[in-house]
Amino acid sequence: MKPWTKNQLRRLRILCILNSDKRNAYLKKHQIFYGMGENVFFQPRVIPSDPKLILFHNNIIVTSNVTFVNHDVFDLGLNRLGKGIFPYEQKPIEVMDNVFIGCNSTILGGVRIGPNALIAAGSVVTKDVPENSLVAGNPARVIGTFDEYLEKRRIKESCYDVTLLWQKFYDEKNSKEKL
Repeated sequence: MKPWTKNQLRRLRILCILNSDKRNAYLKKHQIFYGMGENVFFQPRVIPSDPKLILFHNNIIVTSNVTFVNHDVFDLGLNRLGKGIFPYEQKPIEVMDNVFIGCNSTILGGVRIGPNALIAAGSVVTKDVPENSLVAGNPARVIGTFDEYLEKRRIKESCYDVTLLWQKFYDEKNSKEKL
């Protein structure tokens, strides 16, 4: 059996760091990504296959289970057809300043996101995300602006009382049923 490579050991170490602040410090200290600016919060515990093809600028939040796919192994299947030589494809991913990427999103290679962009949970980003935009869906498309979202969030009241949150939930459901 082959001994573990340094890269494999680092991936295992990252997987085992439960505290996200410590995990982010480790990612930055060991230069896991091509670049990682200031105030980058990377919540996934699984590191992409080619992290050196990912560049994070500043003030970025990447939530749980976000997948970065910056390579394509379909060349293996194509090369087995005997119809020519097909190269392994790799493409960088760049995430600009002030970006939020929602959980369970997938970001494909060759994409630039932001600045000031929001990726809704579960989105599949297949092309560049314009500045100051909110995108959602599969494939992701623009559904609003960063500024509009900020305004909606600003006027909402925040509540941390569980009982009040449930009461608000049921009030909203009951008011919809009456319509």
